[in-house]
Formats: sequence, C-alpha cells, structure tokens
Amino acid sequence: MLAAKIPCKETVKVVEEKIPVPGKGEVLIKMKASALCRSDLHRYHGVAIFEETAEEANITPGHEPCGIVDKLGEGVTKVKVGDRVAIYLGLGCGTCPDCLRGDVMLCPEFKCIGFAVNGAHADYMTIPEENCLPLPAEMDFITGALSTDVGGTLYTACKEVGLNGTSTVVIIGCGPMGSGGILIAKGFGARIIAVDIDDKRLNLARELGADYTINSAKADPVATIRELSGGRGADAVIVTAGGNIPLNTALNSVRTKGQVALIAESNSATIDPSNQFLRKRVELKGCWYFNRADWEEIAGFIAEKKIGLHKISSNVFPISEAAKAFPLFDSGETQKVVFVWD
Repeated sequence: MLAAKIPCKETVKVVEEKIPVPGKGEVLIKMKASALCRSDLHRYHGVAIFEETAEEANITPGHEPCGIVDKLGEGVTKVKVGDRVAIYLGLGCGTCPDCLRGDVMLCPEFKCIGFAVNGAHADYMTIPEENCLPLPAEMDFITGALSTDVGGTLYTACKEVGLNGTSTVVIIGCGPMGSGGILIAKGFGARIIAVDIDDKRLNLARELGADYTINSAKADPVATIRELSGGRGADAVIVTAGGNIPLNTALNSVRTKGQVALIAESNSATIDPSNQFLRKRVELKGCWYFNRADWEEIAGFIAEKKIGLHKISSNVFPISEAAKAFPLFDSGETQKVVFVWD
C-alpha cells in the first residue's frame, strides 16, 4: 500500500508499506477520504504539538479519515466488513473519568492518530473498533471525513454557546474551521458575522451563508460588530484564528453575559480579565474536538440539515501526490485539501 511520511522538515515522501494486520479488538480500514489539517502542518514544519511527535518521523500523518471496514481483528463485534465509517481521532486509557464520559481527547494518556500511531494518509489503517463512527447512508465520504474534526468540533462549539434562531454569532477566522463553522451555525439558524483579513475568504463566507462580513484589516471589527448588533455586542463569538488579536476582538465584541468559544490553538495571549470577563460576566469556553457519544447527534444534524461540508473541500488529491498537497495547503490559498480514493 501507499503511505505518506514526513521524514524531515518540509519534506513529504510517499512510500510502499505492507498492509497492516488488525490486532485484537481492531479493524482494518480501507481509506476513502482523509483531510489535511493545520495540525498536520505543524509536523510538516517540524513542530511537535503532542509530546510523542518529536521523534516519530516514520509515523503516517492524518487524523480526519473516512473509509470502509475491510477486515476484523479477533473479538470485534461492534462493526462488520463493509461498514462505512468515519474515525474518532483519540486513543485513551478507557478507564479514567474523561474516557468513561466519552471525552477521550481529555484523557491524561491521550494519543492522537497520525501523531502517536499511524494515521490516515495511507491506503489502509488499523484502528480500535470503538473509534469507528457509523456514517449515515446519505453521507458521502468527503463529508464524513470533514464531519469529525471540523463538523464535530464546530457543532460542539455552537451547542456550547447556545446558538439558536435568535442568536447573533461572530466567527473570527474564515479558514477551513471558520468556514465549517459558518455552515454549522447556519444550521442552528443563527445570524452570522464573519471576520477575516482575506477578501477571498470573506467572499466564500458569504457564499456559505454569512449574513455580514468584516475585513478586520480595513475596518474596526469591534465597532462594526456593535453597530450590527444594536450597540450591545454579539451573543456569542467563535474564535478559529489563533493569536492575541482574534481573542481580544472576541472578548471586546461579545455582549454582557455572552459566550466565547475558543477553538484556535495559541501558546499565549494578553487579556484584561477585569474588563473583559469580570465586569461583563462573559464565559470563555475551550472547544477542542467532540465527545465520542455525541457522534450520532452530530452526524444526524449534518445529514438532516443537509450541511454542505463538501463545499469547504477546495482541492482533492490521490495519496500518491501527497508531496504536492502539503505545500499547497501550507500556502494558505486553499480551504480543506482532501486525499481521496476510488
């Protein structure tokens, strides 16, 4: 089989490997779609997100996969050969309170496919049967892959901040995560204000359903958001762009007793706790991935509401062209780049 590797900084090679054999409790997945993520680019640039990535140059990346169950390991009972599945990215201890609650990504022993173990940018991968997420019959494979990291995370964020048909939500950052957030928030019925510094991304945001767009390099986003919300501020803000400025924009533009969902990764930020939190009674929520038990609800929502997540897949490649796909995605000129198989 073919598998992509990142043997050294900013180098991608496609190699021939033996098809893995599923162990006890595992299944072999024949890949159908596997999306590139900004996290993959950290590995591409030689930056370790998780501790285990630092020395694992031979690990196949990829943690947003979708495929078909091809073989069963010993003792597998929850899936069968031929099942169409997306894959939950987290491996946990299985016994801690977080794992038992379904929040595997919060487990103290958390490991991520594509970082600690071989991931999905390959023709086949093995995974514990518990990580298989059944696809609705009407969901295609690209949508299935994008329904995990993008769809699941943004659905969780929208639910956490209580979006509904009366809500005004600001989405800061219109890359793949923010664009997916526009689609999901529109499914909740919210009025959406999209903020970015790239006019091309803002044009797409309008096509995806944003009611208003703000280029924060050309206009004061806080003042504009307050103007669009009758002077009060947004009910909620979802932050999908990293750094100090997006977070402060969110905290300054949300209304009193409003809610901010933080999705973007960032190592540091400077905020004003008294004026941005204490005296506004604002809630700031970290939204990283989704609870394993929520998948049926997430997938059902995406299917029932006909959420067009495929619209944020701007480029597709066969896995044999992984060396072209990574630098293209790294350019920032695309939305989601997805590896696909016939």
